[in-house]
Amino acid sequence: MSATTISALDAKRLAMHAKRKRVNAVALALSLAAMAFGLFWLMWILFETVRLGVGGLALATFTEMTPPPQAETGGLANAIFGSVVMVGLATALGTPVGVLAGIYLAEYGQKTWLGSTVRFINDILLSAPSIVVGLFIYAVVVAKMKSFSGFAGILALALIVIPVVIRTTENMLSLIPNALREAAYALGTPKWKVIMSVTLKSARAGVLTGILLALARISGETAPLLFTALSNQFWTSDLSAPMASLPVTIFKFAMSPYENWQKLAWAGVFIITIGVLLLNILARVLFKNKH
Repeated sequence: MSATTISALDAKRLAMHAKRKRVNAVALALSLAAMAFGLFWLMWILFETVRLGVGGLALATFTEMTPPPQAETGGLANAIFGSVVMVGLATALGTPVGVLAGIYLAEYGQKTWLGSTVRFINDILLSAPSIVVGLFIYAVVVAKMKSFSGFAGILALALIVIPVVIRTTENMLSLIPNALREAAYALGTPKWKVIMSVTLKSARAGVLTGILLALARISGETAPLLFTALSNQFWTSDLSAPMASLPVTIFKFAMSPYENWQKLAWAGVFIITIGVLLLNILARVLFKNKH
């Protein structure tokens, strides 16, 4: 090969390298610009939430009921209690269903028609707007009972929890090497015990992370509760009656013309934001190094 040919090939390689560097620089600049754009709005939202939310916080916020319009005192105690009850019970109801369904999809239903059907339905539920879930529970529960109730709100939130937990559990179990399963089978261990003692135990960090993320997601849901639990100005632990919740109270108070309601709405936004932030930090930090 002549020196002229070698020089031409070197020049071509240098030109291609320069082109790749230019494309890489443009892609990097666009990525950084998109990140900066997203961070700008996120930081602005967090700043406004802290600025306006802290001003509405007081001892009465956690000890008094939601006030009537233009009242001098009042709080969010009943709304906080209602949210904790409904979110907690919805998580307790949806988590076992989601974990068991995820185990079936990962361990038994990889190539079965039932597994494919369940996976398809789960994908639909994951992408369905939460208001559709609320309308469904309204039609099958609230309309039949002829009353809004905390129980209906729990069912609506549980239907949001289930697909998230199913997807997380299936993905985490699928990441466990088959060599662990085969080693347990070689020792004569039955399949149910392999799942409980080997695969699920190995994936527990990821499964718990998914549960916490599902909990964080339903903590701020408003639309399903508007059609199911509605709201209640007074303290109640009766799940067969309408029950207050922070998201619905925030929606109602923020849209009102009363200054005291608007302050409480921002206080509620701050409480939910801090709660969801802590749950996300817990999900990512507490379990990140556990296997």
